[in-house]
Amino acid sequence: MLLDFLETLPEKALHLGIRVVLAVVFFLIGVQVVKLLRKILRKSMQRAGAEVGAVQFVDSFLKTSLYVVLIFLLATSFGVDAASIVALLGSAGVAIGLAIQGSLSNLAGGVLILVLKPFKVGDYIHENTDHQEGTVAEIQIFYTKLVTGDNKVIVLPNGTLANNSIINMSAAKTRRMDIVIGISYDSDIKKAKEALMEVLENDPFVLKDQEMRVYVSELAASAINLGVRCFFTNEHFWEGKWRITENCKYALDRAGIEIPYPQLDVHMKGEN
Repeated sequence: MLLDFLETLPEKALHLGIRVVLAVVFFLIGVQVVKLLRKILRKSMQRAGAEVGAVQFVDSFLKTSLYVVLIFLLATSFGVDAASIVALLGSAGVAIGLAIQGSLSNLAGGVLILVLKPFKVGDYIHENTDHQEGTVAEIQIFYTKLVTGDNKVIVLPNGTLANNSIINMSAAKTRRMDIVIGISYDSDIKKAKEALMEVLENDPFVLKDQEMRVYVSELAASAINLGVRCFFTNEHFWEGKWRITENCKYALDRAGIEIPYPQLDVHMKGEN
């Protein structure tokens, strides 16, 4: 019996080697087919005017599904019974579901994001749970990528984003700017307000048809706090805010308005 096995071993090894080679070739062909189908889908959705986030999500989902099908076909080509695979997956479904419940939550979150559209690719958002913020770069099947102002990439699970509050800074076309500037109690409030309002009126990117206001926001311990409020378009917001903040300092200097340091007055009681 051993001799029979040894005699047939080369033939069996040859057949196994041929099947392995064919499986590798089939896999490589399958990879190319997957790439082609994904490319066709992306172009079709782009021609249909679909949002970038929807294209990214569907592409990610299709990629995962097609690779699962490809592996399933490869397994059956090696003689694994398809019914056995289905039965095995069915019996292991509960265990798999418990093991990947976080991933399933992220998948459901991704679907909710695409359906409800609390944000889209290109929006600047702030996530209130971990206080992460940035511009949405990708919406994938399980996660969303944000790019921060200093070019860091933040990866957030879709389940977290779908189940927590989010501030979308880009939902409206315009965004309000508010800064607070303290002036000394000896300063002329009216003169200071006029100087700051002039800064707003002369800035080229401040929206003149929106609210522009300079107001007393607080009588603080060491200063009178003046609020400066105006509106910019989203693309001009940060540059405009930085410029307005700087120009307010120059305007108060020209007007002779003092911006005080925090101070504490101490009164000494004289000896009797």
